[in-house]
Amino acid sequence: MITEIPGLSMRVHTGGTAPAALMAPIANAVYAANGMDELTTVAELENWLAHVTESFDPGRDVALVEVDGALVAYGWVEWVDTREGTREFRLGGYVHPDWQGRGIGRRLLAWQEERARAHPAAAASTRPLVLGSWSSEVNARKVRLLDRAGYRSVRFFFDMRRPTLEEITVPPMPEGLETRPIGSDRASQKRMWDADVEAFADHWGGFDTSDGAFEAWLTRPYRDPDLWVVAWEGDEIAGAVVNTIYSDDNQAFGRARGWLDSVFVRRRWRRRGLGAAIVARALVRLKEAGMSEAMLGVDSDNPSGALALYERAGFEVHRRSAAYRKPMDAR
Repeated sequence: MITEIPGLSMRVHTGGTAPAALMAPIANAVYAANGMDELTTVAELENWLAHVTESFDPGRDVALVEVDGALVAYGWVEWVDTREGTREFRLGGYVHPDWQGRGIGRRLLAWQEERARAHPAAAASTRPLVLGSWSSEVNARKVRLLDRAGYRSVRFFFDMRRPTLEEITVPPMPEGLETRPIGSDRASQKRMWDADVEAFADHWGGFDTSDGAFEAWLTRPYRDPDLWVVAWEGDEIAGAVVNTIYSDDNQAFGRARGWLDSVFVRRRWRRRGLGAAIVARALVRLKEAGMSEAMLGVDSDNPSGALALYERAGFEVHRRSAAYRKPMDAR
C-alpha cells in the first residue's frame, strides 16, 4: 500500500555533481541494512554525475526524492544494446532504510519505467525493448519490489572471495606471451579499453562502450594502472586483469582487500591457459601491494568458463545477485 507522506516530492536532477554528497549516505545505509560490506563514495558519485555518455545523461536520467527538502531516495535510468538483441533500459536506485516500506520505491520505479518508455532511445530502437534491474539476494525488499512489479530473474552473478593471498600457484605464461606494464598515456589507456570491450563483446548483457563511457572510466577514483597485469604478444594486448584497491572500503571495514575488477582474454588467445596465468599474477600483485584477500565478480554462466577458472584459483562464492527483466513498449 502506498501511503501519503507529507512533504514528499520527486524531481528530475538537472545536472551537476552537488547531490553526490547526499546520495552516498543513502546507498551506504542500504548496504549496511542488508549486511553488505561495501561503500559508495562521494568521489565515485561525482565522477558518475560528471559524465554524459551515449546511454546516460545525469541531467535528465536521475530522479531525486525528497521529504521537506531532504533527500531520502534516488534512482536512475540508462540503456544498453545487449548481445541478446534487445535494447535494455536499466533501472537502479536506493531508498534510505528509514523511509522504506512507505511506497517510495514503487513511486520511484514508476517514474523510471515512464522515463524509459518516453526515452528517445526507445522510440529510435529497432530492437525489442526490455526493462531491467538487478539486486543482491540479501536485499529482500528490492527483490520483492521487482517481483511485484512483474520483473523476473534471468541471470545470476556471483561475488567471489579468496580469503587469503598465501599459497598462490603461478603457472607459466603461454608460449610467446609475456606480462609488462601498460603506458599511462591516453593512447595506451584507450588500447586497454578497446581490448576489454572486444573481449566482453560475446558475453551476456552489454555495457556502454561510447567515448563518453571511456572518459568516465579514465577518471574513476581508485583507478591505478600500476596494479594491472597486462599480457602481450608483441605489441598486441592478449588479455589483462584490472586490479583495484578500494581504500575507503578497506579502512571502513578493517580489511586489506583487492578486487580483480575486470579479467579478460581476447578471443584469439583463449584456451591456452592465459586466464589462469594472469589471474595468479594479479593475486601476487595485490599481495605485493599489501592486500591479504581478493574479490571478483563473475557471471555464473560465463561462456568462457571463468567460474571454474576462479574456483581453481582459490575463490569461493561470497554473495549472489541476479539480473531482472520484463518486456517494455515505447510510449
